[in-house]
Amino acid sequence: MSDPQAGPAPISAPAPAPPPPAPPAEGDASHGVGHGSSLAGLSLAALGVVYGDIGTSPLYAIKECFSGEHGLPVTPEHVLGVLSLIFWSLNLVVSVKYISYVMRADNRGEGGILALLAQVRHGPTAARTTRDRIPLIMLGLFGAALLYGDGVITPAISVLSAVEGLKVVTPAAEAAVVPLTVGILLLLFLVQRRGTSGIGMVFGPVMALWFVAIAALGVYRVMDAPGVIAALNPLHGLRLLAEGGFHGFLILGAVVLVVTGGEALYADMGHFGRRPIRIAWFGLVLPALFLNYLGQGALLLTDPSVASNPFYAMAPAPLLIPLVVLGTMAAVIASQALISGAFSLTQQAIQLGYSPRVTIVHTSKTEIGQIYIPEVNAALLVSCIGLVLGFRSSTALAAAYGIAVTGTMAITTILFHRMALERWRWAPWKAAVVSGTMLVIDLAFLGANLVKVEQGGWFPLVVGAFVFTLLVTWKQGRVALQRAMSEGAMPLAEFVETLGPQACVRVPGVAVFLSSDPRNVPPVLLHHLKHNKVLHQRVVLLSVLSEEVPYVAADERLDVETLPNDFVRVRAHFGFMEVPDVPATLTGLAAHGLTLPPMQTTYYLGRETLLPGGNAKMARWRKQLFILMQRNAQSAASFFSLPPNRVVEMGAQIQL
Repeated sequence: MSDPQAGPAPISAPAPAPPPPAPPAEGDASHGVGHGSSLAGLSLAALGVVYGDIGTSPLYAIKECFSGEHGLPVTPEHVLGVLSLIFWSLNLVVSVKYISYVMRADNRGEGGILALLAQVRHGPTAARTTRDRIPLIMLGLFGAALLYGDGVITPAISVLSAVEGLKVVTPAAEAAVVPLTVGILLLLFLVQRRGTSGIGMVFGPVMALWFVAIAALGVYRVMDAPGVIAALNPLHGLRLLAEGGFHGFLILGAVVLVVTGGEALYADMGHFGRRPIRIAWFGLVLPALFLNYLGQGALLLTDPSVASNPFYAMAPAPLLIPLVVLGTMAAVIASQALISGAFSLTQQAIQLGYSPRVTIVHTSKTEIGQIYIPEVNAALLVSCIGLVLGFRSSTALAAAYGIAVTGTMAITTILFHRMALERWRWAPWKAAVVSGTMLVIDLAFLGANLVKVEQGGWFPLVVGAFVFTLLVTWKQGRVALQRAMSEGAMPLAEFVETLGPQACVRVPGVAVFLSSDPRNVPPVLLHHLKHNKVLHQRVVLLSVLSEEVPYVAADERLDVETLPNDFVRVRAHFGFMEVPDVPATLTGLAAHGLTLPPMQTTYYLGRETLLPGGNAKMARWRKQLFILMQRNAQSAASFFSLPPNRVVEMGAQIQL
């Protein structure tokens, strides 16, 4: 039966689709939100959403390499070595791994670790079961959980590092940095309820101006020390790693800050498609980033004393305040991308059956992907402000940054390897070479970040572990609840056959009983019949099923089966990027000869009260946690957009 507290119906287990013979062609574009828009317009829009995170890394990345916890002395060898590592990291991680390979692992145009996990949860043959994939599923879920840690830190470090430019303008502004940062973050999270459609129109142009500005600053400073271009030679980076010993290896923990937006790039792919993202990257973002990093390196070669904030030191004095303003705007945009990503990730988790229902508000009438989740927004707000007040500087926050995103990067590579083998049928040696090279780089960055645990890196790990526990507990609790509800259930076919004309009184109207199990009689139907002794003239048994694809085509939305005695069994299919609107969906029954008059249709839901004293194979504390989550989940009536005055709920007690 439909459970108004415990989340949507658990995922059905359809037979996996046959694997495609090969990955999508390099030039293919996904069918994202921008389908039909101009390529130039999509590329500009991608600048504001996809590249906000990685685009603001120059604010703090070089600074952390030379003045952070494990910063290097400012010498020509170290500057060239760090710049070489940055250049090749940008190309190997972003250009090669994400742009050239991982973005081809889309799920019908959608990207992100949960979209990737949905494709590898089941093997390509029926012999591959979910049970065989438990370690892989757990790994993917933990990677998704780590992204929440990244989503908390990114707004805090981006805005804080941008506002710290005021200290370069005047040291007297130092006392205002933290309060101003908190104020900007507070305003940012408060306006989320208004949606991103209005402000989104200026995101692209602002980020385009940002990239042009940082590129110009880079060229301006490179002219003072053109020899810095030698950093393109990878030997400088290899020499730093070889001669620097353990300390040289640890510098990777700061270098990784330049590629922290790679996962966001993959997750936001569905909004724009592959081609616009690639054009924006190679046409503007990559050149602008590296020119700016070269400029910061050139400035350090000529004036090592600016290592505490080389980015803002690049600007001539008259342009410093405008650069701080532009940098703050870019940081807000980067934060917006991560916040929106957290909303999208939560929506996917709900539809895939790993999260309880929450309040999902659509903020745009035209773009389905623009949503607002107040519960997630509030949690991020409190966490971000807590981080700023606790760490108080971007340098201190950088110690906490990196572990979450490098962990997710490594997990993405593992999932990609499995998909390449099973879905694309790559030869084992080819998959091993490609994903093995990626994994070596990912693990090097992850290893260099592990030393940050004591200095603050524990925070994203704690956030990730907490979210992971919630995801797994919810999924296992749902399975246990479904098993408890199925015990002794009556087969639907048997029930319908025995329900003859004289079995009970039939009254005019339509009754829709929501059920998560389309094979058996919904308990709420049995309770209704037992207590009220009547049934409506037409009875619809509705199961809302979540599929492991982003969107379900309109002609595949409903499966309708006519049963004896005016019963109809309906299966409504939704993708993990969709929020079910049951009344709107059921209008599609008209094509099957069934009309549901709104004022003559009643929706019946079950409301279960859970008790922890049953035989479910879960620790008692996890049962209590699941019950707490179930009690605080959004009601089924609200989640499925049911009209409040047409809903009847009937309760029952179940022991887990």
